[in-house]
This record gives sequence, C-alpha cells and structure tokens, in this order.
Amino acid sequence: MSHPHPELSPPPRLPRNGLRVTALGGLGEIGRNMTVLEHQGRLLIIDCGVLFPEEHQPGIDLILPDFDSLRSRLGDIEAIVLTHGHEDHIGGVPYLLRERGDIPLVGSQLTLALLDAKTREHRLKDTARHVVAEGDRLAFGPFACEFVAVNHSIPDALAVAVRTDAGLLLHTGDFKMDQLPLDGRITDLRGFARLGEEGVDLMLVDSTNAEVPGFTTSERDIAPVLDLVFHSSTQRIIVACFASHVHRVQQVMDAAVRHGRKVAYVGRSMVRNMGIAGDLGYLTVPPGVLVDGRDMSDFRPDELVLVSTGSQGEPMSALSRIAHRTHDKVHLEEGDTVVLASSLVPGNENAVYRVINGLVRCGARVVHTGNALVHVSGHASAGELLYCYNIVKPRNVLPVHGELRHLKANADLAIATGVPAQRVVRAEDGMVVDLVDGRAAVVGKVDCGYVFVDGSSVGDITESELKDRRILGEEGFITVIAVVDSNTGKILNGPEITARGFAEDDSVFEELRPRLEDALTQAVQDGVDDTYQLQQVIRRVTGRWVSGRHRRRPMIIPVVLEA
Repeated sequence: MSHPHPELSPPPRLPRNGLRVTALGGLGEIGRNMTVLEHQGRLLIIDCGVLFPEEHQPGIDLILPDFDSLRSRLGDIEAIVLTHGHEDHIGGVPYLLRERGDIPLVGSQLTLALLDAKTREHRLKDTARHVVAEGDRLAFGPFACEFVAVNHSIPDALAVAVRTDAGLLLHTGDFKMDQLPLDGRITDLRGFARLGEEGVDLMLVDSTNAEVPGFTTSERDIAPVLDLVFHSSTQRIIVACFASHVHRVQQVMDAAVRHGRKVAYVGRSMVRNMGIAGDLGYLTVPPGVLVDGRDMSDFRPDELVLVSTGSQGEPMSALSRIAHRTHDKVHLEEGDTVVLASSLVPGNENAVYRVINGLVRCGARVVHTGNALVHVSGHASAGELLYCYNIVKPRNVLPVHGELRHLKANADLAIATGVPAQRVVRAEDGMVVDLVDGRAAVVGKVDCGYVFVDGSSVGDITESELKDRRILGEEGFITVIAVVDSNTGKILNGPEITARGFAEDDSVFEELRPRLEDALTQAVQDGVDDTYQLQQVIRRVTGRWVSGRHRRRPMIIPVVLEA
C-alpha cells in the first residue's frame, strides 16, 4: 500500500502522458470535497464543497478548500464538474467563482438548480451551465467525461468517468447501492461493469462508510418508524434533517398525508431547497398538504408537522433557536415530538446533544438515531464497496471522502479484492498523485490549509486568531491598565484590573494589585521606561498569579498609557 510521507516536496513537472490528481479537501475530513485533475496543461475540477466548523473553531461559518495552488492557473480550468448537490460538494463553488467568474459548471438538473440559488445569493453573474444526466458524454479540453447514475441521499447524484490519453479515471462521488430507492433510481452497476471491461486505470471511491460492515439499510425501512412516531404523537411533530435531503422530506410528506397532517417548512435553506425540488419534480407534494410557515398558528398542534433545519446543532439553525426558546414563530409545548432524522457528523456530537437537552427541557419527546431508526446513511458500507471493486476491477485505487480511518478501511477493502497493495494510494489533502504508464503514486504535495469564512471575511482568520477566540471563550480575559509619567516613569494611576468570563467578583484581584504595583515600581527603578516592556511585566506577573492561584489561562491584555 502506498503510504503518505510527511516530508513531501512540491511535485515535479507532470509528464505529457500523465494524469495528475490533487485533492484540495475531503481526504482526512468529512466535507470540503474538491479534486483537481491535470492533463496536458489543463485542469478539470470535480466538486468544490465546504466543511462546517467544529466547537474549537468559534465564530467560523464555513471552511473552504485552499485555492492558493490554483490562483496562478485559473485560466487553465476547463470546467467544474459537480457530482451532486450537497453543501460539502457545491458550497465552495461561489467562492471559487469570485476568483474567476466564467468557469463552466457541469452537473445534473437538481444539482445546478441548488447551485444557482447559491450563486444568486452571492450576486454572481451567470456562467456557462451544462446540465447532464446519466449516459451523457461531454468533453472539456483533454478530458472526455461520461456520467453514471448513482444512488445517494439526494436525487440526481452522478459518478463521473474521465477519459484522457493517460488513462480512464472513475470518480464515484458519494453513493450507496439501495436496491429499492424511493425514486427508483439505482446505482448503475451495469455502467460500472462496462467501464471495468474497458479498463479503469484509477478509481476514486467514497470512503465514508468503509468501516461499517455489510450493506447500508434501505431508505424505505424508515417509513414504519415514522408511521409509529406519527401514530403515537398527539401534538405537534417537528422533523429536523439536512436542508437538501429530499428523500427524507418526501417520507415525512407521505407520512403526514397518511396521518392527516399538514406540512410546513421551517428554516430559510429548507424553504429554498424544497421549493426547488418541488418545482423540478424531485419532491411530490400532494395538493393541500403544504402550508406557509407564517400560517402555522391557524392549525391545531395535532394537525401539523414541521420540517426544520438544524439536525447538526448549528447555533443559528431553526431547531437550535426552537430548543433555546428564541425562535420567533415556533414555541415548544409539553408533549411535542421532535425527530432528528439525520446522522451525527463527526465533530458535531456535543452541539447536537446540547440541542437535544434543550428540547427535553422544553418538554418535548426527542426521537433520534440513538433510540430509533429515523435515519439511514447515504454512503456505501463495506459490503457494497467490495461489490464495486469486484465489478470494476480497477488497476489503481485512491480512497476519497472520509477521515483517515475511513480512507485506511477503504484501502484495505480494495486490497482484499485483489488490487495490489502498491497500487492502492493513501493520500491526504494537498498530496499530489500522478497516474503515469498505468501506475498511480504520490509524487509531492502542495500547500493546502483551511480557509475560514467569518461573515463576509474569507481567509482573514488565522489559526492563531482562532486560538485567541478559544481562550476568550473558555478561560475569559483580564485587562490591566496603568498610567505612567512619560518623563519620570513613575506610576500615576492604577493598575486597574477588569475581567470577563473569569470571575464574577473583581475583589479576587485584591491580592494581585500590590504585586503588580511592586513589579512595575521595581521595573521603573531598574531603568525600564518603554511601555511595551512594562506591558510585558504586567503580562508576566498576572499570568503567574492566575496560573498559580486559579489554574486558569485567560487572555491577558496589558495597557500602559503615558501621561
């Protein structure tokens, strides 16, 4: 098995007959999926998604792939091919279009419709769109693309086969092999087999569920559980799921019809996405079932089911605001039922449990994956991945889309089916994989850090600033202000000590104040008259006292003013 090397240098020049694959996200994390193909001096991008922040990244809205390695080559990009419409695959596209606004976009009808809504929000000009479906073939420069139907947790998902002079690459996108999908659109294993007969030189395979044995449960298995929830609920029902999970919303819609309830969407992205899905025919909405969220008060609690965003505990989502009693329209009552119909994305566990506890405090019954089958994954488990490897028989494999443990498990599956270990490439974000003369290998690395989006600011927040935010949130801060005579250096006023998030009563600093006075006086007597050096004295004395007395490490902000 080809292992990543921590001391990789920049990649060498790509041979004319080679195909280069560089993941700028998605290899080592769940999200931020972006793969760049290079051949004959031209580039093709597959997906460009976002990663959602974890608790240790306070104030961050989104995390983008790092476009730095592309900035000098934006004119070489032939197109962005999108496998499906989830945020972790399309959410970064508007930010890349800010760099070059005329990159052609390629994807299925629903995928591009969801993306169009995002580009309008970003006030971006329209660029060339190529709507494709399974079986379609389109060429972009030296890349000849063929699209293959795959089943996922959102309609209209596609795998993409890319033919080049260097060989045939197959990127599965996110997929599973549900044999009885709600929309009847199964993963096209016949298409995979046909490509396998042609000879797949490099296969990029979804790794998210590679650690899970067997086969992913069918989406249809959720229906009886939802029916039971609806049957046993005598008041309002709120179902929270991803705003793009059309299949899940369809099941809620169908259950509402069976139990005589109306449906209302809660959350801006849910209203937008389900409106698009309904208009395009991907979501079947029976007449008279859907009601405007502004009219919820016109119905009794037992007549209504709300479909909400916020299944991952996002602080500003509809469900979080409902749980914390800050939502302007939805107020929970004793006996209401809340269903969290999604999985726990790694890193979001604490946020989700906080929301669950808030809902319980409000008197709601909470149904989630821990106590009922209200969610099934959209990704192929180990048994399905084995089937795919045996059908395609790729010459080289690059596991993608997953944390390192998922990539390792997927690599082991490929080897178990007979792919030679030295042809299974384990790479991480930024690592460059070249396919040359039928062999794939890691040849170098490009810089590939996190790019943080904070409000309208993109890339301005550094890891150091995030560390400061974490200290402020966890340990609080102490401000110490002293005024000194600019001529004599004598302390004229202070030190005044204030704190936030550290202690409720400022009297705790009575012991610190004389220590600071003594230290500053001694420093002045020793000839220290530079305000910066005096600030360092304050920082050092305060830090030692706080650490020794309170075992805390707050942010210390010393201020020395000259008078």
